[in-house]
Amino acid sequence: MKIVLHGRKVVGGVVAGEAIVTKDTISGWGGINAQTGTVIERRHELVGQSFADKILVFPGAKGSSGWSLYFHQARLAGAAPRGMIFVKMTTKVALGAVVTRVPAVTDLDQDPLAVIATGDWVEIDADHGIVAVTKRPTGDDPPPADLAHQDHP
Repeated sequence: MKIVLHGRKVVGGVVAGEAIVTKDTISGWGGINAQTGTVIERRHELVGQSFADKILVFPGAKGSSGWSLYFHQARLAGAAPRGMIFVKMTTKVALGAVVTRVPAVTDLDQDPLAVIATGDWVEIDADHGIVAVTKRPTGDDPPPADLAHQDHP
């Protein structure tokens, strides 16, 4: 099932990848390891997980203005997210998205934290403000149509 969200471009570009989602804001300074893209903030729900090469879906930034520096360093280390989707626009997260140089969107018509789950496949067309989400299969999903009607021994 594909869900399409519409929002506003922060940084242009088109990208697709696996989502990593958090309902916690992210701190750059002291919150991430810029060399690996791993969240290191001890009380964060993603502690120990890396956003490197994934679509990072999060509420926004917290902490000091050093936030953008850590995401810039993650880009230089090859550990940046592939794209960003965030809820709350601030100068901190906007600058972070710009220096990370990845497609980024905000102000979506549906709450991305409610629609997108970790592991979903997400396509961002930031130039047009479009996010397409393909839900990952779960154990509760029905079998594909071509298998549902076959006779099995």
